[in-house]
Amino acid sequence: MSDVIAPLLRTLPLATVLIGRDERILGLNARAETLLGTGLEGRHFITAIRHPAVLDVVEACFADRTPQKARMLTSMGGQDMTFVVHCAFLDIPGAQGVLASFEDLTHVEQAGQMRRDFVANVSHELRTPLTALLGFIETLRGPARNDADARERFLGIMAAEAQRMERLVADLLSLSRVESEERMRPTGRVELTGLIESVLRRLEPVARTGGVELRRHLPEGEVLVPGDEDQLRQVITNLVENAIKYGGAGGPVEVGLVTPDEIAGLRGPGARITVRDHGPGIDRVHIPRLTERFYRIDSHRSREMGGTGLGLAIVKHIVNRHRGRMRVESEPGQGAEFIVELPLRT
Repeated sequence: MSDVIAPLLRTLPLATVLIGRDERILGLNARAETLLGTGLEGRHFITAIRHPAVLDVVEACFADRTPQKARMLTSMGGQDMTFVVHCAFLDIPGAQGVLASFEDLTHVEQAGQMRRDFVANVSHELRTPLTALLGFIETLRGPARNDADARERFLGIMAAEAQRMERLVADLLSLSRVESEERMRPTGRVELTGLIESVLRRLEPVARTGGVELRRHLPEGEVLVPGDEDQLRQVITNLVENAIKYGGAGGPVEVGLVTPDEIAGLRGPGARITVRDHGPGIDRVHIPRLTERFYRIDSHRSREMGGTGLGLAIVKHIVNRHRGRMRVESEPGQGAEFIVELPLRT
C-alpha cells in the first residue's frame, strides 16, 4: 500500500477498499480486512468481494465514473448482516480507481424487523378477542336474542375478552412509558423491605385463590436503593404474579431480599430480590427469550391465565433503567427462580 493510500484509508470510519484501474486491490483498511479477509492487496477484486450486485456497481463505476451503490447481504459469526456498498471513482496522484465503502445497516434492519414483529404481534393479540366479541354480539342480536341463559354465558365471555384487551393496552402503555424513560436514572429512594411486604399483602388473596402459599425471607431492617417506587412495585408484582400463575397450584412461592457486600455485575454492594416457585420449571432453551415481547412458553395456557406476554419485557426495561441486572435460574421439574439485583448506590 502506497504512502498516499494507507493514511487515506485509515481515516475512513467505514470498511473501505480501493480498487486500482487494473481491477486489482490497491489497499484496504482494518475494518475491510475484518469483513473481507486479510492478504487481499494485489488480488483481483472479484476474488475478494464475490457478491454479484457489488461487482456490477464496481464495474459500472469504472465504466462511467459516476457514484454507484448496491445492497450486500452476508453473515459473520453466524449472524446475518446487511451492508450498503457505496462506490465512487477516485482520481488523485498515486491513487486512481474505485473506492468502495461498506456501510453496515444491520442494526437498522433489525430495528425494522422488530417493529414489524411488534405490530404483527399486537394485531394478533387484539384480533382474537375482537373476533370473539363481534361473534358473540352477532349471536346475541340474532339466534340468542331471547335466550336468557345464552345471553348471560356470552356476556361473561365477552367481559373476559374485553378485560384481556384492557390488560394488553395497559401493558403496552406501560412498556412504552418505561422504554421512553430507560435512559433517565431514577432520582428517588425506595425502601425495598416495606415495598415487597406491601406487594405480598396485596397479592395474598390471589395466592389463596390459586392454592399458593407466599413465603417471605425478608430482612428486619430497611433496605434503601435509588429508584422509582412505582416501577419497582411493578417489577415485584409482575414476578410474584407470574410465580403464582405458572408455578403450580399447591406449591409455595418464596420471596427473598438480601444485601450482599459485593455483586459482581454491579461492581459493588447491592440488593438482591429473589422470587422462586416450585412448579414445572423452564427448559433452558426458553430462558434467553423470556424477556422478549409476546414470547410465551405455552401461548394457550398464558392466555387462559390472563397473561399478555409483556410482563417480563416491562421488568427487563425497568431493571435496566435502575442500572440493575435480572437473570433466571431454572431446570425442568425443579421450579424457577427470578433474580433482580439493584445497586445500593447511584
